[in-house]
Amino acid sequence: MTDETEQEPDDEGPVGDTEWVIPGGHVPADSTGPEPEMVSHDRLCLLNAGEKLSTAEITLSYADGREAGPYLLTVAARRVRHVRINDLIDPYAPPLDEDYAVILECNEPLVVQFERLDSRQAENATFSTMAYGE
Repeated sequence: MTDETEQEPDDEGPVGDTEWVIPGGHVPADSTGPEPEMVSHDRLCLLNAGEKLSTAEITLSYADGREAGPYLLTVAARRVRHVRINDLIDPYAPPLDEDYAVILECNEPLVVQFERLDSRQAENATFSTMAYGE
């Protein structure tokens, strides 16, 4: 019989996952306001809560079957990194004003948040949603 106040050790490792799919991408081609802060964009916020460097590969999948990428990036251990989809360049810049999905695969678990700023009109708001799954 164990004491109910005793807790089992946490041997599960860092929070997060190694595979993510975010289907709601769309970066408008137009923006209102000063650059670069008010340029319309989608952004991934990546948290590596673990003790090892995480290497990630991002592929963008479009409605007509085209793909953009893979885009390679790293997230240092116990760090957060924000990546604008608009800023992905190598191997080539993704097209704007088209619906897409993000497919993210990494070697170490990450927690992922998806954000959007659509500044096509003067009144702006940021949209954000957690993509964390277990």
